[in-house]
Amino acid sequence: MSTTTAPTHAPAAAAKMPPQIPYIIGNEGCERFSFYGMRNILTVFLMTSLLMAVPEDLRKGEAKEVFHTFVIGVYFFPLLGGWLSDRFFGKYNTIFWLSLLYCCGHACLALFENNIRGFYFGLFLISLGSGGIKPLVTSFVGDQFDKTNRSLAQKVYDAFYWIINFGSFFASLLMPIVLKQFGASVAFGLPGVLMALATLIFWSGRKQYVHMPARGANPHSFLKVVWTALQGGGLGLGVAALGALGAAYSLSQIGSLGFVAAVCLAMVLVMGFGGVGAALQLDRARGLHPDEAVDGVRAVLRVLVLFALVTPFWSLFDQKASTWVLQADQMAKPAWFQSSMMQALNPALVMILIPFNNLVLYPMLERAGVKVTALRRMGAGIALAGAAWIVAGVLQLWLDAGDTVSIVWQMLPYALLTLGEVLVSATGLEFAYSQAPLSMKGTIMSFWNLSVTVGNLWVLLSNVSIKSPAALSAIKSTGYSETACLMFFFAGFALVAALLFALAARRYPLQDHYRG
Repeated sequence: MSTTTAPTHAPAAAAKMPPQIPYIIGNEGCERFSFYGMRNILTVFLMTSLLMAVPEDLRKGEAKEVFHTFVIGVYFFPLLGGWLSDRFFGKYNTIFWLSLLYCCGHACLALFENNIRGFYFGLFLISLGSGGIKPLVTSFVGDQFDKTNRSLAQKVYDAFYWIINFGSFFASLLMPIVLKQFGASVAFGLPGVLMALATLIFWSGRKQYVHMPARGANPHSFLKVVWTALQGGGLGLGVAALGALGAAYSLSQIGSLGFVAAVCLAMVLVMGFGGVGAALQLDRARGLHPDEAVDGVRAVLRVLVLFALVTPFWSLFDQKASTWVLQADQMAKPAWFQSSMMQALNPALVMILIPFNNLVLYPMLERAGVKVTALRRMGAGIALAGAAWIVAGVLQLWLDAGDTVSIVWQMLPYALLTLGEVLVSATGLEFAYSQAPLSMKGTIMSFWNLSVTVGNLWVLLSNVSIKSPAALSAIKSTGYSETACLMFFFAGFALVAALLFALAARRYPLQDHYRG
């Protein structure tokens, strides 16, 4: 792949949309249909087919564990995709080749509907392909802009997020019907066809993209600067050592936590304590690394504090495809309506809310004297997710009391959660890209996606913790069900995170790191 440089643009006043953007948007729409098409029927398929050998009283927990383990993989593999792109292949080549693996994963789901090992291997390939390309496509969009037309970037990220939900809407609405009428092979095969089309569309625009070359081995990468800072000894190294000890203990609990949860928790402890330790003595890396690299690491570490506080949002958001689907099974609904079809409401609302926010809500707030910053949007979004789960918890209390509850009531928590999603996720994509220096963009986009992995890790750990005798005894004393207690727990988790996010955001120094 030959490397091209960005063309010379007209002055900012006459900024034009890069002509290659439609290829990326089209690719994303088809890819998201394929992903959500299989993801949104996964819990139902596990419950009604693949896990039938599991005792009925344990099947819900097993299905939730498989689902959230899959999501953890999807948002963990961005680290691998970012590394391959930055060091060896560049964004375009990495996206293309991982997309082919992604297609193979869909083929496995269609072929191995009755073979648990083959089906799980397909989930692994999809998590590898989808996760590996996830940070690259997002930052690839940013690469197509520079400072002269960056004013158009947020509009493109909004359009990017809109097309994601366009694909998700039709996938959520159609795939449950396809699964019921035509079986699992067709229901999992059709998303594979869409993924193949996504790959073709992306390949078709290869001659028009701005290609940022792979940097190769970087002696001043994020991890090397952090390691240099920690090697200086002192308090920072001691803090990092605490993280290593915690990680070792976590790995020793694989039997009780499960392999995925234990490994992910160990990784979070190493990253968290290692990051704090490096931040305490980062200036020790100066001289051995250029100031630009050290300042870049400091910028990433500052953003990671905010990303850590976003993880509770993802804990709540991703359970709409597991916990909320299982709740919908208990609700009154028409005979033709499948519980997982309720998820179509989320992308439908996103497609309405994104233009509504940009054309009506944000201008109205600006006229009222309220400055709508990216960080204020994100903090409000986390709080709205907490409010959504309070409503979901109340609905669960009605169900536990034996009341007949119409599935129409689920529209309210979906509306609150979706407004929170638009404020957090669509805003966070552009915010994450803008805050990292050029050399750290792949790193910071990977960490943004990793925040979703950590959010789903909290779900797995909560499901493990609630099975302990002490937790079961405490829940029994409340008179509420385990499901209701978990819903209110996650609501409180998000509201506390929103408060801490607001406090951290007040001291955060905003950056502008678009290409010159």
